[in-house]
Amino acid sequence: MKDQGLGSWTGRRARMTPDRPALVQDGRAATYAELHRASTRLAHGLSDRGITRGDRVAFLGLNSVEMVLAMFATAKLGGVFVPVNTRLATPELAYVLSHSGARLLLVEDALAAGVAAPEIGELALDVVPFARNGGGGLDALRGPDAGEIDEVIALDDLFMIQYTSGTSGRPKGVMLTHGNVVWNVYNLLVDIDLGSDEVALVTAPLFHTAALNQVLFPTILKGGTALLEARFDPVAAIDTIERERVTLLFGVTSMYLALASAPRFREADLASLHLALSGGAPIPESLLHTWLDRGLMIVQGYGLTEASPGATMLRAADGVRKLGTAGTACFFADVRVVVGDDDVPAGEPGEVLVSGPNVSPGYWQDPQATQAAFTDEWLHTGDVATADQEGYLRIVDRIKDMYISGGENVYPAEVEQALHEHPQVAECAVVGVPDERWGEVGRAFVVTRPGAQLSQADVLAHLDGRLARYKRPATVVFLDELPHNASGKLIKSRLRETTR
Repeated sequence: MKDQGLGSWTGRRARMTPDRPALVQDGRAATYAELHRASTRLAHGLSDRGITRGDRVAFLGLNSVEMVLAMFATAKLGGVFVPVNTRLATPELAYVLSHSGARLLLVEDALAAGVAAPEIGELALDVVPFARNGGGGLDALRGPDAGEIDEVIALDDLFMIQYTSGTSGRPKGVMLTHGNVVWNVYNLLVDIDLGSDEVALVTAPLFHTAALNQVLFPTILKGGTALLEARFDPVAAIDTIERERVTLLFGVTSMYLALASAPRFREADLASLHLALSGGAPIPESLLHTWLDRGLMIVQGYGLTEASPGATMLRAADGVRKLGTAGTACFFADVRVVVGDDDVPAGEPGEVLVSGPNVSPGYWQDPQATQAAFTDEWLHTGDVATADQEGYLRIVDRIKDMYISGGENVYPAEVEQALHEHPQVAECAVVGVPDERWGEVGRAFVVTRPGAQLSQADVLAHLDGRLARYKRPATVVFLDELPHNASGKLIKSRLRETTR
């Protein structure tokens, strides 16, 4: 094949295991042969719609067979897939679609009303609604069975743009090449023993890099079966694990907590599970022990979208001995902990740098941010960690003010920008505070204009429709003034001290 990218994977798998189930959703199964045939037909349909090499195809929908088909179809043409977070508010969605320069938007019927807003209509997008049903939905767009597509696509070609919140108040489009994703999958397969008989439960959203690149793609490469669930439901997930004999599970802290809190968790038959992966934020040790009592070590790692996402992995064999750490660098990755240009001694805090073929080439249409984060072949993560004598990383803080809520990155600058749009807000600051369910949630500190009368409910209501719900602070604290240093710079560390 001339196509060395991800679009060729359906054909490569179909010629090896054509009759093995690749995707299952709502009781309907698609074999690898069917996955290849359907994604190729969809690629012909996209081509007839004018999509060609380099064009961006956006997708707004929950986990579905249609999403996987659209992703592979776009890749076959050399196009660039742009998965969109379904939880974005209309202004955020409009920005992502505009900034990415998407030519076509595939939108699930249930979410189509959200793209009817005037600011999205002004973009003159080719909008194609579809029904999620696990077996079709894109039939009207699919072209005839017109033969194979085999474009010349290299590993360095752009495969995807994934948007992640930015410290400037605007999301940044992380560019991921075909090679970035392929090398990330290789890293994962070195660390964990996935088999061709794997049955992976995919309930975390595929518009995020973890579920997509750490679960779906490795499963497909090995020829396993991915069970797609549109939404996470802990009771339904336990039923599915038992019924389908699930072997591989992925989740963030809030998902594992919800599973452990489900009524049948302690009696459920989880014997088929041999691997539970987690990312997004460290899991509390008490929750890790809850799962250990059920005979399963949750395998944690450290990563970020810019690294596709895997940078380190705490392998199961070291899970108890190194509990609370993020493990060591993945096989085809390198990690440093530095202050300035110098590596710090063991146990000393410093910024985490990551290098490897899985690291993004930069941010879409943002050379300034790219230059700041990617220097001398190293990604500056903005995260602070220590490394012990054996090289095991422990994340201790973040240089940037980002916090992670339920596996979602939240940048306070974006929330603060929305708060400042309220005419009665004079000044504000947002910090992350610990939360048992979500890991962290936001707390807003607000100074009102003279004579203004605002309540917590007023402030939160103001954010409705402006921000995704996971970005909204859980609490609001009103202050007479915010702490500043002599130069007028806000001292957020003092605000964090009040939350402890």
